[in-house]
Amino acid sequence: MRTTMLKQAPALLALSLAGLLAGCGGMPTNRSLESINQPVVEKTNYVFDLNTGPGGLSLPEQRRLAGWFDAMGLRYGDKVYIDDPLASGGTRAAIEAVAARYGMLVGEGAPMTQGYVNAGTARVVVVRSTASVPNCPNWNNNSDTNIANATSRNFGCAVNSNLAAMMADPADLTKGVQGQAGGDINRAVKAIDVFRERPARAGEVTTTSTKGN
Repeated sequence: MRTTMLKQAPALLALSLAGLLAGCGGMPTNRSLESINQPVVEKTNYVFDLNTGPGGLSLPEQRRLAGWFDAMGLRYGDKVYIDDPLASGGTRAAIEAVAARYGMLVGEGAPMTQGYVNAGTARVVVVRSTASVPNCPNWNNNSDTNIANATSRNFGCAVNSNLAAMMADPADLTKGVQGQAGGDINRAVKAIDVFRERPARAGEVTTTSTKGN
């Protein structure tokens, strides 16, 4: 019996070491408080070609553009550009007027898109950014062994995923908006002014006087 146990000892030791190494395979190694799960911002270009004329953009083409903006659900954070080979001022003014109905400004310098824009055609480009945190939550290969006193692989998933979901303009995660040293009072009270000046909607509480009989 003693001889058998001695013969089995190397095999048992090898199995123990293998189990120990397997447990360390999922051991975290990030010893900083900087999460390895960071938001990733992706940009997608959407294009819409319009027929232009000597006077710029006709009313039917403006309606087509408005319908496309509706289908796109144009919103804050989107960027609108114009690729017009003729650089027509009338075409730009018409597109800017349609975009203004959605509270959007038209930027300068359209990004490169696939396909050639012919003369007599203007291409409207909407650049939309989305943010997400890949591989979150991340509970794979997490080991109870943590001899390096490192943070879990899942560390930061909740905070960064919520941050990516709440960003009105995901592009701000890569480059924030330049602020003003003294602040802008008009911008600060803009939301309050809109609330006070908007017409009362059906079903909303309106101000009534308590004076009377």
